[in-house]
Amino acid sequence: MMRVSSARIALCVISALVLVYLILPVLIIAPISFSSARFLTFPPPSLSLRWYQSYFSNPAWMQATRVTLTVAFLTVVIATPCGVAAAYAISQSKLRIMRIIHMALLLPLVVPIIITAIGIFFVYARVGLVATMPGLVLANVMLGLPYVVISVLAGLQSFDAAQEMVARSLGMNRLRSFFAVTLPQIKSSVVAGGIFAFISAMDETIVALFISGGQYQPLTKRMFTALRDEIDPTIAAISTLMTAASFMLVLLASARQRRNS
Repeated sequence: MMRVSSARIALCVISALVLVYLILPVLIIAPISFSSARFLTFPPPSLSLRWYQSYFSNPAWMQATRVTLTVAFLTVVIATPCGVAAAYAISQSKLRIMRIIHMALLLPLVVPIIITAIGIFFVYARVGLVATMPGLVLANVMLGLPYVVISVLAGLQSFDAAQEMVARSLGMNRLRSFFAVTLPQIKSSVVAGGIFAFISAMDETIVALFISGGQYQPLTKRMFTALRDEIDPTIAAISTLMTAASFMLVLLASARQRRNS
């Protein structure tokens, strides 16, 4: 009994230390974003909203924000139906080729992102998609697709496929039975996958550094280049807003998954 208690305490302590390590950057950046100082200082000498005002009043930052939100939205619009279709096909088929397709779809999560970015850049350089909106969207669709596939597959595993078979036996074709029976019951998994694809597109940095440019620079690349020129708390303000947005979206996805289960 004592050994079990000691192991449980050790596990709790290690988990707490890991959580503190992960959260600590946010706990430092968020207060800095409200600093009145000209440079990054912690703790801030006094509180101010000047850096949030600087962000919202700067045309360059607003242009990067529009690009980021547009890319993230288009990524969700494309990756979600493609991921749902792929997950459904994988779950329904017993062919060996589908296992290979499944592994191929998950490769962006396995291959180091720098290698993926270099590969995308060389392909885009040949076809003229560097520094274009379609290029950014297609790259982020590839990176966001695994999240949709994983989420929808999890939903399909808890779904009773016999219900769809009953609908098809009553005269519905496969497509109609999917939309009428299957999709309503896995919609939380679909929404969760779309949310994670949106977060992935919004936070992607490495690929953006290679393939974006000109007027099509997302926030992450704009922040990276701004750090080379001048470091001011505007970067901290943007980071805080992006972290808060990602956190709220993850909470929304978790809530929908919990409600579905």
